[in-house]
Amino acid sequence: MMPSPGAGLLPSYQRFVSGVQPGQLFARRSFRPREKYLILLVFLTFGIVCFGAFFFLPEDFRGNGGVNSVYKVYQRMQKAGPELLIPAPPRSQDEDDNRINAVPVHHGDPRAEDVHLIEDKQKLQAKIDEEYQNQKTLEKPEVLNESRVRASSSSSPLVVRQWIESHETVPPEPSDRMPKIVGGEDKDPIARQRRETVKEMMKHGWDNYVRYAWGKNELRPISKRGHSASIFGTSTMGATIVDGLDTLYIMGLHEEFKQGRDWIAQNLDFDINSEMSLFETNIRFMGSLLASYALTGDVMFRDKAALLGERLLPAFQTETGIPHSLINLHTGASKNYGWASSGCSILAEIGTMHLEFTYLSDITGNPIYRAKVEHVRKTLKNLEKPKGLYPNYIHPKTGKWGRHHMSLGGLGDSFYEYLLKAWIQSGKEDSEAREMYDEAMDAVVKHMIMRSAGGLLYASDLQYERLEHKMGHLACFAGGMFALGAKTQENEVSNQHMDIAAGLTNTCHESYDRSATKLGPEAFHFIEGNEAKSLKNGEKYYILRPETFESYFVMWRLTKDPKYREWGWEAVQALERHCRVPGGYTGLHNVYQLDSPKDDVQQSYFFAETLKYLYLLFSDDDLISLDEWVFNSEAHALPIRGKNPLYRAAPTL
Repeated sequence: MMPSPGAGLLPSYQRFVSGVQPGQLFARRSFRPREKYLILLVFLTFGIVCFGAFFFLPEDFRGNGGVNSVYKVYQRMQKAGPELLIPAPPRSQDEDDNRINAVPVHHGDPRAEDVHLIEDKQKLQAKIDEEYQNQKTLEKPEVLNESRVRASSSSSPLVVRQWIESHETVPPEPSDRMPKIVGGEDKDPIARQRRETVKEMMKHGWDNYVRYAWGKNELRPISKRGHSASIFGTSTMGATIVDGLDTLYIMGLHEEFKQGRDWIAQNLDFDINSEMSLFETNIRFMGSLLASYALTGDVMFRDKAALLGERLLPAFQTETGIPHSLINLHTGASKNYGWASSGCSILAEIGTMHLEFTYLSDITGNPIYRAKVEHVRKTLKNLEKPKGLYPNYIHPKTGKWGRHHMSLGGLGDSFYEYLLKAWIQSGKEDSEAREMYDEAMDAVVKHMIMRSAGGLLYASDLQYERLEHKMGHLACFAGGMFALGAKTQENEVSNQHMDIAAGLTNTCHESYDRSATKLGPEAFHFIEGNEAKSLKNGEKYYILRPETFESYFVMWRLTKDPKYREWGWEAVQALERHCRVPGGYTGLHNVYQLDSPKDDVQQSYFFAETLKYLYLLFSDDDLISLDEWVFNSEAHALPIRGKNPLYRAAPTL
């Protein structure tokens, strides 16, 4: 039904002038149609002239190509929108500085605003605010142009110095030598060129995240909008910002680092009424905050980490002290996944908190975090283990094992990694961790490391007594783990473990090389005539995973075999060819199809792990040296106590 000619689209009200109604001042209430058309024509002509004149203004007057100024004008129009579209009624002088909700409304007061008018105005403002959030590019950190990208590494020392001077920081511990945390160019010009390619990949992915999904957890690079995986619950915590932060710093992208740092300081809030993964929150958020604190000494990172630690502690409030997998950061309520062997906790999750919680205790002086994870470890140590192996499931109420499924891949992987790395992080003083690692690896080598008919070494999953003869992509980190264990402590099995490390890394490379895209599937089998290849459609996807590149990096650092750099470069080229899109980087549904459908998700760990390991693969060994740093399961660099002056432990009383 069409409105009458005199009807308005927005609510109206009667304006009073000196107590006289408008009808008493003017005999005619409206303009004639011809007068309306004439007035409209005048305003339309004026608007066209003003808009056209903008393009004849000098460049300096308009700003950078005119774009920034247009954005600023748009922002101001957004903020002024309600006042332009719904003029406010007159107020007294005392009321002029008050907001709508602060204006006292009394019945019979001629100055009182109509309730419906206030509601409409608030709805309009809310709509504008929503649009403003969706168009966040108008207020996002500046996306650097290409020339500034090339100059960023040379100007970064000044950026870092200015940044440190403007924030409260904790100085490094006294030392004759400071670790190299930026720079580290290799002497080989080819390696330098390849490293610059990886750095440009980081810029491409980051800039598009800033442009299309700033503050959201992740980016959909094809849809060009925000994305959030189930592990983050319903939260919006800027996972990509937090997860990618130390990689930006190490790459010398310090202006981008400052963008992320400022967002975290101003926006990152852990009071979230939603169930989140304890494991993922710890390795992504806690790990990055701690790494950023170690790299910079900025107390903001330490304090944010402490706040997060407090909200994670309730997950440990179980009958055995073994934490649940899911926690509501607002209420503290926690529980396990329903599918996890009748409500069990998961080995990889409960065992992948030691590095972060121990370091958090050291830098805050609060021993509770270390106490929690040490209790979990002792509980696991004292359990009887089938064949010396650790099943992937354990009941937090009874402290007994669930279903006997063992794996170096998903559900088990990082538990073993953290046993080794906790010993390294402690300056090799945590002998309990190393003993548990050595005993576990003896059992793994005996029962789970297999060789295929075609000569490929692989880590098979074990279901009770039955080998599954397949290996998951997540298990491809194990090549680097075996090598790190062998090189950090020489013993009677060191040579055997180095051979296993080389064999597993080679097999994971084969899984990449035997696909059409030269990227590896999520899982691959070992059946004669069809080895290191996926057999099920649900296993053929690649979601920007880093584990194979992690092993390339560690093996290169420890052996200097040039094939690992060549394999890494093959991976870079494959990522560029098949995963790069104009809006960032995306995973693939089928690595065996050259034109594979894309999953339209740029994972946060693509910045934290995948690109970091590839960048360090082509860097000098002094940059984030393995003698001074240990990587958590999300590749966040944590300092080694007693070896790294950036450990920045709190003074002991």
